[in-house]
Amino acid sequence: MQTVTSTDGTSIAYEDHGDGHPLVLLHGGSATRHAWEPLRRALGPEFRFVVPDRRGRGDSGDAAAYSLAREVADLRAVLDDIDGDVSVFGHSYGAVVALETARETDIDRLVLYEPPVPVGDRDTDDLTGRLREHCVAGDRVGAMKLFYREEVGIPDPERLPVWPDGIDFALADTVLREQAALDAYELPEAPDIDSPVALLTGEQSAPHLRGAAQELETRLPESRLVEVDAGHVGIQSAPDSVAAVLSDLGQ
Repeated sequence: MQTVTSTDGTSIAYEDHGDGHPLVLLHGGSATRHAWEPLRRALGPEFRFVVPDRRGRGDSGDAAAYSLAREVADLRAVLDDIDGDVSVFGHSYGAVVALETARETDIDRLVLYEPPVPVGDRDTDDLTGRLREHCVAGDRVGAMKLFYREEVGIPDPERLPVWPDGIDFALADTVLREQAALDAYELPEAPDIDSPVALLTGEQSAPHLRGAAQELETRLPESRLVEVDAGHVGIQSAPDSVAAVLSDLGQ
């Protein structure tokens, strides 16, 4: 396990495996670095996998204050710790962090799996407020059920193979603060990103997640949108399909 120190003094931990092209894997809202294990096995030895725990999760530290900008600083600290050209694969909220980082940092190639950026007239019916009510009441199981149903797009999360033993319900508080950050996020009309971008979306994903990926394609001229035979958590449920897409892209 390696660690770097972000600009606010928070320790960010990451695993470092392999000797191939460096590929940073940045997990989503309800996960830790361990979410990437199925995809790592499917991709094989041609990559050097750099897999952080985002702040507030796993072996990484945290701070009293939170912002998306701090997460960007965390990723930049990891990138600065790696020699050579580095690609980044961000999933869900991790893809939002990767997207924002690419606006100010050189990244060799960017892969974004359904960043949940707010686009169009999507009405969340105050999802953040309802998540907060659950968390304030100490009902983190209820908060995670709500998050999986309405943000991830899984109607019956209790039927997931990983429910409940594979879910870290303590992450509900970090899910809440990230949802609040998304409420305040405004996607630029033309994000200034020089990296080639692969946008992945699941054929079975929720409409708002597919719509966000499609909108990003229109705003990023150097992007390519690819559908995966999966839902939002395809990196775990369909790792072979995601790995095949990356191989086709030359990633």
